[in-house]
Amino acid sequence: MIAASSTRGSHANPGLPFFLWAGSYVAVRVTLESERVAGGARVALALLPLPVFLWTLVALVRGVREMDELERRIQLEALSVAFPLTLVLLMTLGLVEVARPLDPGNWSFRHLWPFLLVFYAIGLLIARKRYL
Repeated sequence: MIAASSTRGSHANPGLPFFLWAGSYVAVRVTLESERVAGGARVALALLPLPVFLWTLVALVRGVREMDELERRIQLEALSVAFPLTLVLLMTLGLVEVARPLDPGNWSFRHLWPFLLVFYAIGLLIARKRYL
């Protein structure tokens, strides 16, 4: 019984898939920015980190399923802060872009996704302060 639960817990650890995804993302981004790859191969290369990221998401979902009720509540509250903040960001940028075109070098999707991580971290801080 102990061995089974420790084995199950190791499957839910998103650390390894996350670092493999981050490494593949950085490698692909550097390669794409160097313009060593041309044509349709660039799109294929851009999609290369996707399977590893999906593996990371599966590990995260498994990890949430193994959490106790308090930690699940904290995670849910963090997401309930992060999601509306993301909507506010996207709505604001969308309206500003209609009013005045934004520089894609500063406001493309690759520049926006880190905001989502920051919003989630803010949500975690708020929830942990409330419950712990």
